[in-house]
Amino acid sequence: MTPTITAFERSPDGGKGLARDMRVRWALEEVGQPYDVRLLSFKAMKEPAHLALHPFGQIPTYEEGDLALFESGAIVFHIAERHAGLLPDDANARARAITWMFAALSTMEPPIVDLAFARLLERDEAWYEQRLPVVEERVRKRLGEFSARLGGADWLDGPFSAGDLMMVSALLRVKASGLLDQYPNLSAYVARAEARPAYRRAFEAQLAVFTAASRT
Repeated sequence: MTPTITAFERSPDGGKGLARDMRVRWALEEVGQPYDVRLLSFKAMKEPAHLALHPFGQIPTYEEGDLALFESGAIVFHIAERHAGLLPDDANARARAITWMFAALSTMEPPIVDLAFARLLERDEAWYEQRLPVVEERVRKRLGEFSARLGGADWLDGPFSAGDLMMVSALLRVKASGLLDQYPNLSAYVARAEARPAYRRAFEAQLAVFTAASRT
């Protein structure tokens, strides 16, 4: 059965691949699973039909038969468990990959998102200039710790896994800030991921939605 995911009808990320349906698209592309996309307006995201799928009125959601999921990390985990290619067969390596998925969502992404919101929504606040360096330093701390752990490896633990997919998805959100450039091994890590054919297919599919919407 072909799953259906939801995505922004008009993405606020400007077609940069940062909306969280991107990581779900990427996972599906990595495992070779076709999927359908249902585009939603911001208004539709707050209506009962969508709130029944996602109680917080966000995207993405994932529907397959009588299964409905929300939260991008949970969806990627489900895809990785159902299809070969994103989680190792070895039990210990599999557990480590899952650990990195949680680390990406719980440890790496929160300060990065905080920085993005600060720059986008708090710029006009009187305390912005004082707060920004504090938020940036939290991101640098995490980037430095992760840079030391990754070292010169191509991927986190041998072959590319769902752990890498989720970690790169988090790092992409800080790429435009310039902070990532201070860690050449992390910049190279993200570039390797962006060069993967599955990533390119997912990115182009999401960009096509934004491009079509911008013409209307």
